[in-house]
Amino acid sequence: MRKLLGVSLGLAVVGSLLAVTAAEAQTTVRVGWCARTISSAAAPFAIATKLGWYEKMCVKVELVPLPGSGDCAKFVATGETMLALPSVEPVTVMRAQGAKIKTYYPAYLGNIYGLAVPADSKIQSMKDLKGKKIGVIGMASASAIIVRALAKEEGMDPDKDISVVVAGEAGQTAALVRNGSVDALSQFDTQYALVENAGVKLRRLKHPSIDKFPSNGFIAMEDTLVKNRKEAVAIAQGYAMGTLFALNNPEAAIRLLWEMWPQTKSTSKDEATALAQDISTLNARAVSWRLESVGAKKWGENLVENYQAYFDWLLANGTIKEKASAKDVLDNSLLDDINKFDQAAVIKAAKEWKPK
Repeated sequence: MRKLLGVSLGLAVVGSLLAVTAAEAQTTVRVGWCARTISSAAAPFAIATKLGWYEKMCVKVELVPLPGSGDCAKFVATGETMLALPSVEPVTVMRAQGAKIKTYYPAYLGNIYGLAVPADSKIQSMKDLKGKKIGVIGMASASAIIVRALAKEEGMDPDKDISVVVAGEAGQTAALVRNGSVDALSQFDTQYALVENAGVKLRRLKHPSIDKFPSNGFIAMEDTLVKNRKEAVAIAQGYAMGTLFALNNPEAAIRLLWEMWPQTKSTSKDEATALAQDISTLNARAVSWRLESVGAKKWGENLVENYQAYFDWLLANGTIKEKASAKDVLDNSLLDDINKFDQAAVIKAAKEWKPK
């Protein structure tokens, strides 16, 4: 009996050591999340973590919430995070200033930005916003850049003809819209869903000229993509797998998100309402996750022509001062490795997933 007990204890110790070794083998990768709060848009990270995909690839994600895309790009440039998920405008600006940053995986293939107004507003287009207050999440957000460029496109002076003010996020934004402190919003898809979840119905203004412009993507310093290629591929591949899973089972995506970050689950609503609203937020982002939204063939495919069209638009409307080359900003060299996963197996896992 004593011998058997010794064997059992020995196996337990070996098992513990193996678990510790596996945990130590995981590299923690800090990823800049370009909003102050983590929303259902982060579901791909949660899925890849909770289903063990990241662990198998020996990485662990630490999301670092930041005020906006500008901060995300700065954190990568200074090494405070290995990767980040900003929009491409600050990347272009910082490369022009000498920072060797590249976008290597477009997470949101289509444009997530644009203007929204209260559903009953008389405002129908950017032209109607002359003299109006437009609320952005923060001045470091790409949404502040976009609204100024849209104003310039319509022949307005963004410094005189519109007033761009900080409206914060979600509930704070909803309150300012509700009491008339702002006339319109320049934010993005999931934030608009969150505002509507807070009880304020919105109407998106149409901007067909920018629909195919790329939005946020994974960025890294050029030397990081060489020295830490394995980690950069793993984070992007897990994200791609999580995205595919979420598209095929939004409810599972939200429940896994809640497990990963319990603070994302509302405690002021019943579970059915919270689930429905978070699925609505996720579906708002899912539009730009889909490859077919811009004609991409692979996960993480940077479509050079879409980026170049965007850079040319930014130049024409005064956001950037010098012509930028999309080829200088993009890196597709990790594309094949990122796509080395069984898509059919991921879809099957999503459709067969059941809550515990």
